[in-house]
Amino acid sequence: MKKNKFLVLLLMIVASMVLIIGCSNDSNDNEGSDDATGNDDTTENDNGEQTKGGTLKIAIDAAPPTLDQPTSTATAARDATRLIFESLVTTNSKFEPVPMLAESIDTEDNKTYTIKLREGVKFHNGKEMKAEDVIASMERWLEQSSITGNIFVDATWTEEDEYTVILELVEPSTLTLDTMASAKQAAGIMPKEVIESASADGIQEYIGTGPFELVEWRQDQYLHYKRYEDYLPREEEPDGLAGKKEALVDEIYFYLVPDTSTRIAGLQTGEYDFAYSIPYDQYDQMESNPDIETMLTPNANEMLVFNKVQGISTDYKIREAINVGLNYDETMMAAFPNKDFYWLDSGYMDVNILNWASTAGSEYYNQNDPEKAKELLEEAGYNGEEFKIMTTRDYDHHYNVGVVIHEQLKNLGINATLEIYDWPTMNDKMGNDFEAWDAFITSSSTVSTPPQLIALSPSFGGGVNDDSVGEAIKEIETAPTLEEAQQRWDELQLYAWEELLPIINIGGYNSFWAYNKKVEGIDALTGPIFWNVSIEE
Repeated sequence: MKKNKFLVLLLMIVASMVLIIGCSNDSNDNEGSDDATGNDDTTENDNGEQTKGGTLKIAIDAAPPTLDQPTSTATAARDATRLIFESLVTTNSKFEPVPMLAESIDTEDNKTYTIKLREGVKFHNGKEMKAEDVIASMERWLEQSSITGNIFVDATWTEEDEYTVILELVEPSTLTLDTMASAKQAAGIMPKEVIESASADGIQEYIGTGPFELVEWRQDQYLHYKRYEDYLPREEEPDGLAGKKEALVDEIYFYLVPDTSTRIAGLQTGEYDFAYSIPYDQYDQMESNPDIETMLTPNANEMLVFNKVQGISTDYKIREAINVGLNYDETMMAAFPNKDFYWLDSGYMDVNILNWASTAGSEYYNQNDPEKAKELLEEAGYNGEEFKIMTTRDYDHHYNVGVVIHEQLKNLGINATLEIYDWPTMNDKMGNDFEAWDAFITSSSTVSTPPQLIALSPSFGGGVNDDSVGEAIKEIETAPTLEEAQQRWDELQLYAWEELLPIINIGGYNSFWAYNKKVEGIDALTGPIFWNVSIEE
């Protein structure tokens, strides 16, 4: 690549000054970041190391409902906030919890945890992260996040010194760090003053320790980030969401582009560098384009969530009839028209999370027996009542799954209607307007332990509303060994399929994304990763 002449001259001057001043054993170089070169393009220096520059333009399909990280289960919120915020613990590519903002974590009994903080880590407002910020953030995470479960009930966080915090649980748990490391409703660390100034509607400033800082959020248009120059990376090799993070581009834009054809056209013309949610029927076309790379990565389980609060689906017999009558393979094929894009699996947990993959209850999965379903409807006394299915066009696969289920239910004799909303509106109705729906289509992104599953949450979509689920979750969380926890999880999953049916777990699927070949370093783990990414001009 061509060298910047000004840079070469500057380096010659600096070298001359060093010769005049004399050699020194001290170095001002930071291994995790490079000095500005004066060249906006990402290039390579004489040592073959990447330098920084350029703007990464990303077309997202749905707007994040919030950037208040602990409060939202939406994948758009997860991906938009992970550039800004970091947690004490994160997950590597094997979904193992490893330190991020923590320097070390020690425990002898899985009940008391001594957490040493990394020193010198700065928030985007220039303040150094210390124990008081961690304690305020973690206490708020416990209040706002639905994934914390029983592990952290009445847990206390105390400051030993300004770089050490103590977590004290009421009961020991082998799942503590896995939960703290979750990417969903992540435990992002924020300045104490940001937490204290939060209103009932959430935090007012989005200030974290991540490699990028938020410049502007223009609702329904874009999010604009820039490199945080004082970011302090870890030294370990990048591995999943863990290890060294570098902001190799100057800026990142998340453009809201809900129209699929516009995202594809923008990617093809170079208006966008990366595009979310490419339709699966476009796979061959994207693969044949010499300027575009495709990306398939395990992402989530598609599911039909029943209203357990009010309405017709509060009747277990109705839920059972629907489960018996649906054809899951046909449903998944409609949204993911190639068997490379999806898989059928009865497990509530992602099949790739080996510690928790379970086949319990598989005999109730994908029965595809319309005649038996009609008999169950008759037993339930069904008499043509409306059954409202809520979905969104903001995610093509959710819409397509909704269309097929709607048609299958009508064939079973159910008076099904399809209610279509934009994603933020649908999110609001999930938890606040139970008259608007009897079931809705969504997905459960990959989590590392069963207690994090939204399908069994006491609050998501009105909650699972079954005391025995809560008791089982607590037993999993407090089991003295992983083996005992796994056995209890098998029992709970069987119960969910056999006697409860809070959801129908339809199948797992890969996300399909595409990006320009000039983009290098894209990785993914529960969503795409945009640090350590460069643009070659």
